Amino acid sequence: MAEEHFDVLTKSGEKTGVSKPRGEVHRDGDYHRAVHVWIFVETSQQLLLQLRSDDKDSWPGQWDISSAGHISAGDPSLISAQRELHEELGVKLPKDAFEKIFVFLQECVTNDGKFINNEFNDVYLVTILHPIPLEAFTLQKEEVSAVKYVPYEEYRNFLAKEDPAYVPYDVNGEYGKLFDIIRHRCQVNTEARSLSLQKQLQRYSPVTLEAKLTELSEADQRALGLIVKAAKIMDDIFYEQVWNSNPALRDWLKDHANASELDKLKWDYFTINKSPWSSLDENEAFLSTADSAVKLLPGATKSIAGWKGIEYRAAFPVTKPPGANFYPPDMDKMEFTLWLNGLTEEQKHAVTGFFSVIKRRSEANLDASDLLAGSTKKLPDSNSDLYTIPYSEIYRPLLTKASELLHKAGDLVSSPSLKKLLHSKAEAFLSNEYYESDIAWMDLDSKLDITIGPYETYEDEIFGYKATFETFIGIRDDKATADLKLFGDNLKLLEDNLPLDSVYKSTDVSAAPIRVIQLIYNSGDVKGPQTVAYNLPNDEKIVKDRGTSMVMLKNVQEAKFEHILKPIAEITISKEQRGLVDFDSFFTHTICHECCHGIGPHTITLPDGQTSTVRKELQEVHSAMEEAKADIVGLWALKFLITKGLLSKSMVESMYVSFLAGCFRSIRFGLTEAHGKGQALQFNYLYEKGAFVFHKDSTFSVDFAKIEGAVESLSHEILTLQGKGDKNGATLLLNKYCTITGPLKTALENLERVKVPVDISPTFPIAEALMN
Repeated sequence: MAEEHFDVLTKSGEKTGVSKPRGEVHRDGDYHRAVHVWIFVETSQQLLLQLRSDDKDSWPGQWDISSAGHISAGDPSLISAQRELHEELGVKLPKDAFEKIFVFLQECVTNDGKFINNEFNDVYLVTILHPIPLEAFTLQKEEVSAVKYVPYEEYRNFLAKEDPAYVPYDVNGEYGKLFDIIRHRCQVNTEARSLSLQKQLQRYSPVTLEAKLTELSEADQRALGLIVKAAKIMDDIFYEQVWNSNPALRDWLKDHANASELDKLKWDYFTINKSPWSSLDENEAFLSTADSAVKLLPGATKSIAGWKGIEYRAAFPVTKPPGANFYPPDMDKMEFTLWLNGLTEEQKHAVTGFFSVIKRRSEANLDASDLLAGSTKKLPDSNSDLYTIPYSEIYRPLLTKASELLHKAGDLVSSPSLKKLLHSKAEAFLSNEYYESDIAWMDLDSKLDITIGPYETYEDEIFGYKATFETFIGIRDDKATADLKLFGDNLKLLEDNLPLDSVYKSTDVSAAPIRVIQLIYNSGDVKGPQTVAYNLPNDEKIVKDRGTSMVMLKNVQEAKFEHILKPIAEITISKEQRGLVDFDSFFTHTICHECCHGIGPHTITLPDGQTSTVRKELQEVHSAMEEAKADIVGLWALKFLITKGLLSKSMVESMYVSFLAGCFRSIRFGLTEAHGKGQALQFNYLYEKGAFVFHKDSTFSVDFAKIEGAVESLSHEILTLQGKGDKNGATLLLNKYCTITGPLKTALENLERVKVPVDISPTFPIAEALMN
């Protein structure tokens, strides 16, 4: 048998592109990868240990991890963990049983210097409810001599005393995380957890959002019911997009919500975040695998009379996966880039496009649910483990139902443009071609206003490529829409006068239509802080051909102003300027924010002459930079329109002070969220320039003599970085200013102390009635 090869890594754990035989790796001390799998028994609080065979080349005859092994060259970590557990102990578990809890770097020399082990270990925890009978294991004799269960604290003590019967690990160092995690889950203070969740929930102010349906025909109202049902399906897809086991966790929490007050609080906060990670707490997990769904596996080991099989907790990572469920969880950027570089231009477009998921071939045999009965169109690249699946296939069952509902609704509605939108979107769900349906959305002219489909890319924090599904359903506010035509009509004027070198300006900007609606339902990617407006589509080809359209959610904005911005102003804005915070300025800047998504650099020319887009060049920092651009350039644009006599001069001071108050609102969303990150950048930059002033009473004011120049300066800097496609420069700018500085921390603490809500939590009685 050929000797096993390992991928050689850098000292920071990245692949070098080189692989070497096992013996040479340990001889030369090359950095490489391995997996550790711990089986933890929840009811008895024990860990399963294995006795290493006397023939092992390291630590023979000592008690060690449940199972462990190297990751062969080209193999993914999770597959290796599954394989090692099956080979060594005869336990076959699905991937949702494995929780990656940390990465441990082990550097040591044994066997008189002949065995150098520089190993990055992916440490996995498998949580089972009850012990697996010892006779159910099938031991790999050349690797494992025996297994036993040991209470986790007792095992920790053995390691702390450096008992020679056990393979050594420094429990006071990095490996101590294993015991800290288990202890945290075992020693639960129910009252403290309940209080913590109550505090998190109190940051959201409950509001009811409604609108009058009287102007809709009876047929339109019947169609609305079908559209709401399709929107509910967008929720189901979004749960899947966030994380592989998210739907199972949702169903488990919902089924157990009435078991106790704590379970009710878990469910309530989960429904706001649509995941176990809190949007307002830098995506910190508010649940753990100990709260997760229990699944029964009768055939995971050899059968034992009277034993029903393994009951395990469906695991999820403590840290929110940056690639959501769009990429394999163990894929790194280098692996993706090496694969991408070997593809044709057409294949690259599919891989980096909005509407596809990246999977592993090696996982296909172990998890049939990832593949749909051989219908997937794998890329003809046999040298890589990665391949792509279009949304139309990976989500086929759900999209088929949604498509049928939209076609039925399209047959009912009276508006020709809405009819065209619904039918074209229904077709796009199954074809994966969204261009025509997005054009139809831009041309929509209907009292019933619908946005549905995959659009935003915030969940993809690796590259910002992949779009999440969402829905916004509203009734158009005709008067407000007519009042806002000014902004769309002057988009080209704003582009021509941007504080940006002409070489980076777009020459083909078209006026962006603006629609104002009263929201009656949303779904999908609307977790945590609620959207007040959106500018779509994000497809650079459509932006280049047609520009964008904007939708303003007026009743959402009114609710946020009343419940959040006014109380924020009372705490953070100086007494002299507090009265300048008003809804018209808040609403008008939101409009300008959305308008400014459509101007500035989009398709760009790189220094080597190649054409690209800002999104592709800035990758994971694009969203934060784009939100910051839209905000600060929106503020610049308001002043420009006032200077041109298109808006009232009476707005000058109120727009700046309302913007200052709005900074605190958005930063409270957290610095992992694109809007919060972009707002922190703006606040700290303007504060550094003296445009915002901090007073002894811990309030802030605007220095009207400095604000205009500072806004123009930051607008120029962000727009230029986008025009150059300068990811490094954008990253440096964010790293410098995206922090909670002293004055900002004081303001946020004051808001926390008086419990000003961070955002709203809407309910939609009209939509709920239509679904029943």
